[in-house]
Formats: sequence, structure tokens, C-alpha cells
Amino acid sequence: MLTIEATAHYEIAPAWALLERKLIDLMNEAVHPYLEKYTHPDGSLIWRDYWSGSRDGADDLYESCHNFAQFYALGGGDHLLELAHKQWDAITAQLTRYGRIYKEYERGYDQFHQCESYIYFYLLCLADPGNPKLVERARRFAGFYLNEDPEAPNYDPVHKIIRAPHNGSGGPAWGMSDDDGNASYNWSPGGMAVYGLPLSDVPGIEDYDDLKDPQKARAMGQAMAARFRTGDVGNNLHVNGLIMNAFLATGDPKYKDWLLEYVGAWLERARANGGLMPDNVGLNGQVGADHNGKWYGGLYGWTWPHGFYNLGFAAVTAANNAYLLSGDEQYFELPRKMIDTVLEQGMEADYDEWKERISIRAHYVGLERTLGPDRRTWLVPFRYGDKGWTDFQPMQPVYPLNLWNVSGAAEDWQRVEFLRARSGYDWSRVVPFRDKGDMNHDEPWILYLLGEKPDYPEQMLGATYAQVCHRLAQIDADEEDLSQLGNIHHWQSIQPIITEALMQLTTGGPQVIYYGGMFNTRLRYYDSRRQRPGLPEDVAALVEKVEPEGAVVQLVNTSPFAAREVIVQAGGLGEHDFAALTYDVATSSYPGKQGAYAAAPLETQTRTLAVDDRHLCVKLPPATQVRLDLQMRRNVNMPSYGGPELSP
Repeated sequence: MLTIEATAHYEIAPAWALLERKLIDLMNEAVHPYLEKYTHPDGSLIWRDYWSGSRDGADDLYESCHNFAQFYALGGGDHLLELAHKQWDAITAQLTRYGRIYKEYERGYDQFHQCESYIYFYLLCLADPGNPKLVERARRFAGFYLNEDPEAPNYDPVHKIIRAPHNGSGGPAWGMSDDDGNASYNWSPGGMAVYGLPLSDVPGIEDYDDLKDPQKARAMGQAMAARFRTGDVGNNLHVNGLIMNAFLATGDPKYKDWLLEYVGAWLERARANGGLMPDNVGLNGQVGADHNGKWYGGLYGWTWPHGFYNLGFAAVTAANNAYLLSGDEQYFELPRKMIDTVLEQGMEADYDEWKERISIRAHYVGLERTLGPDRRTWLVPFRYGDKGWTDFQPMQPVYPLNLWNVSGAAEDWQRVEFLRARSGYDWSRVVPFRDKGDMNHDEPWILYLLGEKPDYPEQMLGATYAQVCHRLAQIDADEEDLSQLGNIHHWQSIQPIITEALMQLTTGGPQVIYYGGMFNTRLRYYDSRRQRPGLPEDVAALVEKVEPEGAVVQLVNTSPFAAREVIVQAGGLGEHDFAALTYDVATSSYPGKQGAYAAAPLETQTRTLAVDDRHLCVKLPPATQVRLDLQMRRNVNMPSYGGPELSP
């Protein structure tokens, strides 16, 4: 491994570096009052001692601590990994007592919610690669879909389908609930009303308000139980993350083979449907078999409830993973056609006139606060049903950006630019908020990478710091009776670990897609002296530029006392290689003449070295910095959670 040493002492300590380390220090401490207030000594959440009877909700408990391991992997304290393990085990045990977890895995529910749970597990495997317990779990969990467990025959290899919309460690969980005989889909004044009717062809039910009639509510519930009982749905494509995680943890080619087979089957169905992925397949392998021949209408599909929102994420993660495992660009067809199809149906409109009809309005905090005075933006349909395209809402750049992040293709960047040109809101403004997925500050970061917003690092780090403070204040002011808590999202909405800024600024990648995404970044770091992943103590990193074949990163040692040593990895999963490195070497003396009022002006000369390795070691004496211009060969290695060989 090539080793270089920083020789330039900073003349002015970079504000972003000090802020970055201050933010890390704050979150290292913030986790303690959160856990002290909301968990028992064993780590289980302070809550009621029974389950409601619904299959829904297991994800909400895991979401309470889902990014602890991610923060550790970025450079958080050692205790974050310990707490991530403790909380995972405690919540799993708690949900097992509730009857929702079997063999340490979800007994049977839809994959959209499951991937909200298991993003926690994927990040834990990333942070602690080689941990025998995690490796065993990764194999066992994936095995539920490779038919390796006789109690979980979820997959039909003949038709290349997952056999039910609800599935898990208990095998296909037929229907919508454990008591479908009494199923009823009741009207409510809020909640699900914004999503409309789950099925549009139930006789006598034309409008959501028709469900006020108990008989019609029961008719809808019974129809849902029957139509959503069996067969594969597009939403099951989210399981690709579970399989990819097993491959990254083990390198076993059977997971690669299964993932390419399953994603490939959905790609072929999309091609047979004019390029747009359908959302349902019967047990006979035929699209529309359970929906009167319609390619739409499956559970968590194009019609209900979220449409493109969840199907788009499933397609993006599946395509990215399939490409990383195969090098075959054909898999990108799946999300690209989805994105292009809804964009083609888009229109410029007054956001305020449409906002009450937007089904997932809570996701557009940043947009709502930065729209121009005319309040106009680009709206696209997220759902499709018997009445055509519906549910018009903004499309944020998260979908094409995450494609471009892996593909490096100009056409994916053009989709980002398409949205920018029509967005109507201020992409440069950093709005202080944290949403459920710790995402959606992509726009100002994109401008930063383009060189149009140089103050983004300080603004984003400052905004994140303030958000952690806000959450700590909420924790302190919380007087809820947790044992009677009705809001199952309470923990996730107040959790104080916020990682998006660190992802963008230190790794050069967007935040991990909350719904089953992998750690797709340009760079990753390891602390060779402490034998662990993440930035070493006192070290700050800032990726200033990202290009298809390279990146520029600045590394700073903020400590005036201790030298630090960081290993830089090409790709979050080691999928790239560094071809060459250009950096500056100081030629001026430091600290200079004893007693001088100022150090001599910094003078440097440029040095270029061949690397030809996925790893590079950088030594950072006290109070030094170095800017690395890294030329890279992308996607030349099989991705893996394994990092460099670390020696004490």
C-alpha cells in the first residue's frame, strides 16, 4: 500500500474541518440522553408489553437506532458500534416476544417496510465486517429467499417469483393479515384517506367516502385479502438489498446468481410491458393473473399506496446492485424507464394548488420552504390506475442522482439537470430539517460539486449541528408516558444521530437510500492505529469534486498535539482502484524561526504518484492538511464489506 505524508501546515484552520469534528463530538454524546430516556437497561424500547395484532410496525422499532452503525463507520466513537449491536439484539428480542420476529427475522410482511428495518442490519454488517454472528445472520436471512429453510419456501425458481406480497422467516404470509376472514378496510378522516382506494374495481365502491358504509368497508377488506394474497409484486424487488448484503458479507457467488436471476426476471417483465415494470405476477408466472389482466394494482405497486415512490427506490437499488455484481449496464433500464415515464407525464403547476392532494407531502419540507414567489414547480404522477396517471407531486433528484453515483453515465446526470431546470425552487438554500430517511439535501450538495456553492460544507454542517441540538431539546422536553405511547414513530422522529452531511462531505456519495440501499460512495476511510473503519480521531475529510473517473478530497488533522494516520479506500465497497495520485508537498519551512510573529508563507510543489491499488495510506502530522487529486478506475473490483488488512 502506498503511503504518503502531509507536509503542509494550515495557515488558517479550515472552518469546515473544525465544524465537522465538532459535529462528530456532539453526536458521540447525544446518543446517551436519547437512550437513557427511551430504553430499558437491556436496550429494549420503553413501550407497552403487547402487540396490536397487526403485521405492521416492526420496522418502526428498528428505525429508532438504524444509523448508529453508519455513524460509527463514518468515524463515530467506538461506543456507537457497541450500542448498535446492543440495540439490534434488544429490539429483535422485544419483537420476538411480541410475535413479529421469528428466527431473528420478520415473520411475514411487505418488503417496503422490511427494508426500513433491515437497512439497520446492512449498516451493521458494513461497520463490523467479519463478525461471525453477523455473517451467520446474513446467510440465514438471505436463505429465507433461497429456499434454504424448509419453513420459508418464499421463492419459486421456476417462475422466478417471490410467492406472496407478505413474506419472511415464516414463509409466504398469505393475505393481508392473520385474520383475513374478518378483514375490513374502514374509512378514517385522516391517515390512509390521502391514498384513496386500494382497489378501484370493487362493485359498488367508487370513492373513498363509500367506505363509511360498514358493508362496503368489509367488501373492500375482503377483496384486498383475496387480491393481495398470493403472487409476486414489484415491491418485493426491495429484497435485493438483503441478498446483496449477504454477498458483501460472504462473497458467496450463490447470492450474486440469485440476485441477477431475480432482478433479471423483473427486467424481462418490464421489457414485455413496453419497458415499464409491472407491479404484479401471479403464481403461474403471468403478469396480471390476480388483477384481471392489469399490469398494475399489486400491493405497494403503481396504484396504491405510494406508486413510484417505493417502486423507484426498489428499481434503483436493484439496478445498482446488479450492475456492481455483473458489470452489465442493461439493469439500469429498469429505473431509467420508470423515471423517464413519469417525467414525460410531468407538468409545471402551482404547488400550493396541488399540495393538499399530494399523498406524501411530508417529504417536501425543503422544497416548500424554498419555492419562488410564484410557487410553481414541476409535478409528476407517482401512481397509475384505472383512471390513468394520478397523485402528481414533485420529483426530487434522489432517483437519478443515485443512479449516476453508481453508473457515472452522462444520461443519468442529464436527468438531474432536467429536474434542476424545471424545479422552480432554490437549489442553493440549505434548509435545516431531518426527515425519516435522513435524506433530501441533495440539491445544494449537487451545486457544491459543480462549484456553484462553495459555502455548502459550513452551512450543511452548521444546519446539522443545529438539528441535533433541536432533537436534544425535544428529548429533554418530552413528557410522554412511554408505556402508553400511541405514536409508533415517536422514537425515529426524535433520534439525534444525523449522518447525511458526513456521507456527502466525507465520502463523496449521497446518503444511503433508506429503503434497502447500500454504501455506494466514492471514498471510505479506516483508522489503521485503532484497527477500525471510519475517520481517525481529529481527522476531517471533505470531498470537493466527484467525476466519473476521479475525486478530489481534502484531509485535515485538527489536532495540534497528535499525528494521525488514515487509510483511504476507493469506493465504499472497495469496488474501485486508485490509478494515480496528485498532491502538494510543502517546500517552505515550518514552524520557522523561533519567536517569529508568523510562520513563513506556505510554498508547495506538485507531486504525482502511481497508486494501482484500492487503498492509500496518508500520514497526517499535527495541524496539517493535504488535498488529494485521485484518478480512479471505477468498478474494477468485486464489491465487498471487507476493508484493508489493518496492522497495529
